[in-house]
Amino acid sequence: MTPCLLHKFWALVENTQSSVLLNFDDARLEQWLINQLRDIQNLSPHEVEPVSQYVHTRIPLIREMAYER
Repeated sequence: MTPCLLHKFWALVENTQSSVLLNFDDARLEQWLINQLRDIQNLSPHEVEPVSQYVHTRIPLIREMAYER
């Protein structure tokens, strides 16, 4: 992931209401975040898999951040 894409991803997480981040199960949260990121930035087909892997590995951190808000 590029630094710009990372920045957009974490801005998305920060700007999303905690209740949204906490109410989805892991798979649905991952898919929702990827879809939201696609709305922000047009992802090429070769970017989707690395983004998906990145999001998948960060789900616990995302949930922890949401709980702390």
